[in-house]
Amino acid sequence: MTGWISGIIWLAMCAIPLALTGILRWMDMNAYERNAASPQTVEQARGWERRYIIGSSTFAVLLSLWCFLAFALSSDPAVHLVSFAVCLAYMIGITGRNYSSDQLVTFTTACAAIPMVMGLLLHLEAAYLFLALVLVPFFLSVRTIATRLRFTLFDAVVASHDLRALATHFDTAVNNMPHGLCMFDADQRLVVFNDRFTSLLNLDGRATWKGQEIASLLDTALVANGVPRHACDTVFSAFRKWMKAEGTEALVIDAAGHRILQLTFQPIKAGGFVLLIEDITEKRKAEARIEHLARYDALTGLPNRSHFQEQFEALIARGNPCALLFIDLDQFKVVNDTLGHPCGDALLCLVADRLRKVMKSSDIIARLGGDEFVVLRELKGSSDEASLVAQRIVRTLSDVFAVQDHQFVIGASIGIAMAPRDGTSFEQMLKCADLALYTAKSDGRGVWRFFEPEMDARVQARRALEIDIRTALDNGNFEVFFQPIVNLRSGKSTVCEALARWRHPQRGLISPTEFIPVAEETNLIIELGDFILHEACRRCVTWPGSVHVAVNISPVQFRRGDVIASVISALEHSGLPAHRLEVEITESLLLENTAAIGAILEKLRDLGVRISLDDFGTGYASLSYLHHFPLDKVKIDRSFLQDVEVSSRSRRLLAGVASLSSELGMSVVVEGVETPGSLPCSESCPVSMKFRASSFHRLSVRRRSPAFSRRAASISKRSPEHGCDGFGEAR
Repeated sequence: MTGWISGIIWLAMCAIPLALTGILRWMDMNAYERNAASPQTVEQARGWERRYIIGSSTFAVLLSLWCFLAFALSSDPAVHLVSFAVCLAYMIGITGRNYSSDQLVTFTTACAAIPMVMGLLLHLEAAYLFLALVLVPFFLSVRTIATRLRFTLFDAVVASHDLRALATHFDTAVNNMPHGLCMFDADQRLVVFNDRFTSLLNLDGRATWKGQEIASLLDTALVANGVPRHACDTVFSAFRKWMKAEGTEALVIDAAGHRILQLTFQPIKAGGFVLLIEDITEKRKAEARIEHLARYDALTGLPNRSHFQEQFEALIARGNPCALLFIDLDQFKVVNDTLGHPCGDALLCLVADRLRKVMKSSDIIARLGGDEFVVLRELKGSSDEASLVAQRIVRTLSDVFAVQDHQFVIGASIGIAMAPRDGTSFEQMLKCADLALYTAKSDGRGVWRFFEPEMDARVQARRALEIDIRTALDNGNFEVFFQPIVNLRSGKSTVCEALARWRHPQRGLISPTEFIPVAEETNLIIELGDFILHEACRRCVTWPGSVHVAVNISPVQFRRGDVIASVISALEHSGLPAHRLEVEITESLLLENTAAIGAILEKLRDLGVRISLDDFGTGYASLSYLHHFPLDKVKIDRSFLQDVEVSSRSRRLLAGVASLSSELGMSVVVEGVETPGSLPCSESCPVSMKFRASSFHRLSVRRRSPAFSRRAASISKRSPEHGCDGFGEAR
């Protein structure tokens, strides 16, 4: 156009490179669009950007050269105006088209601005110079505007990207919540919800639920879960009340055995609210299991002590009389120890089943622990009803039990306390029933006893005795008496048996039959027996070398103490040769664990200690002991002397046992002989006799007594013929 107006051919020829450049750029853009569908790397994107910058800068250079030539070759103002306007419009368009690339804006602005300014400067007129001067800040402002626009839009793009990422993260988080989340507007219409919401309510996730009212959603959910109509009405009623109160507390929806849902309400200040829905079905089941474990025995399923106490107190509160039966299985420990705990547990379950079968549905049965059970019966008549119940229980539990191909009979003993006669508190009734049970077990087991006030007095006395025994051990109130065992042929004392005596400050001398059982039950016999053993060895050292000392060892010392260590300690501290010590055991010890006991006895024999079997003939399978255990002496119980002076049968029995023991290499001692003449078999039997204490002096050894040695010396002078310091009454 400028070439036509001015008639200058060079201006017309400028259209040719501009057109060629435009065609090349068009072809380049088409190539880009074809490749834009496939993923582009960063380097590929930068390559396309460089190609675009080159094309755009080339076009800007050609356009500005055309403008420069128009000013340089023509003096026509129309040509100047057209070329200047076209280039200026192109420069303004840079801001809108190429703002995203700083390099592109810079190159195109520079390529377009420099030739235009140079063309204006060719004309030294004021108007042209002014325009040249104005163009410089204009071009700079174009670049600044493009830069700001680029940053503004870039920030918008980044913000949009962050917003989409945040929305994606939020959507992911909400849809992966274990709880159902939904938001309602001020009109109670659903606005937002997550996937868990539709899952918990069993709603179709593909359906459009937005805009639904909350009442309609709840009704749809109840129907979808197959909740009966009457249960739906109950849920709706509770939900409406909860909504009116604006959900001050969580609402639990338990729709007739279906899912248990907990709804939490949170109002929104702008109107509407948010509901959080949680499935607490498993939580409630776990709570129910925990509560059951806290109130019921895990093994038998019976109520435990705490739950039984609650039921007891509820029954007592009604004011009706009742009987509490405390049941203890007699031989359960034997089964548990011999067959193992799994068999014992199975037995306890069978006992619980039998109790359920024989008791009424109104009776309360519980397991307190171990092999202890209790039954609470509300009485309609006299105390005879409780006795009949106890009789039925004893008879039922005395039948044969079969567990894991084993059959056994355990039996049961029962203590009975009556309310309100014996008390109304749980602890008092349990204590009274326990005391009655203790009496029942003492009376031979397999029986039942009612509580009586005297039982408590006996137990208190026994506890007082236990405390006194502990005090006596600390204060040294126990004494050691010695009883001689005389050889019938020589007439000399060959052994002196050590006997424990207790001189109580108030009660005087207490018999061993009274304090020994208590000491064994409380394990105090271990300390007491250790003292007697050490004291007996210490005293025996002062006697003639032919005289031995015999010390009784309790079965409790074998079970819970260290007999070997105690014997070695006593021998080392006293300096007594081991062959002068005799350890006396009873037949009851050999019944418990023959292998373990036999091993201990063999170790004692290896030390050189002699072993005596005391009270022979009063236990079970006595003759087998003579064969299986390393015994050196047999002490025949005094029961063999009954009618021995008038009955030939008794004499022959005594002579037979004595001869058998002697032939097995064991010496024989007969207990309870009054005089040598009272033993008719003395001439034919190689026996010794243990006299009653009435014929002898005694020596008492007080624990840690400084006057002990002086007393021993004085008494030793009075009875030198027996080879020991003195004698006391036999046990």
